Amino acid sequence: IISLDFSFRLCPTPAKHSSSLPPKPSPRYDYQDSNYGMTNTLSLHSILIFDDADIYRKPWYASGCDRKTADDALFRLNKDGAFMVRKSSGHDAQQPYTLVVFYNGRVYNIPIRYIPSTQQYALGREKKGEEHFSSISKIIENHQRNPLVLIDSQSNAKEATKLCYPVKP
Repeated sequence: IISLDFSFRLCPTPAKHSSSLPPKPSPRYDYQDSNYGMTNTLSLHSILIFDDADIYRKPWYASGCDRKTADDALFRLNKDGAFMVRKSSGHDAQQPYTLVVFYNGRVYNIPIRYIPSTQQYALGREKKGEEHFSSISKIIENHQRNPLVLIDSQSNAKEATKLCYPVKP
């Protein structure tokens, strides 16, 4: 079961950081190179690029899409199970993407979290017994076969849908 925040209101665009400030450093992770026995360091950003390469070719990935554009595109199609993945507006390395799903006249924006300790992804807020996936594509494939439970955070109403109709705005 995925706990979701649901809102008809659009979130304000986050303020841009001043260019005079230094960029925030990415978290770093060490890995052992089996060929040379050396320890190398990867930034979380570098790790996420590997998954980015996979999703750019997918019919459900909307690379330059903001929340309003995504919501509008799904409302226009107006089909239960319509969905897309977009970059999260917060630009947080541990919540890099958002799964946007249309169901029963509503649009759900579900955070996709990156879990550095396991190098996997999960949906929604962290919870006990949650499913972890090796890639964004695996999340989508799973929920094309198995219903995704949607919980309205305002009313606690539960609904479920499979991801059926990939949308690009």
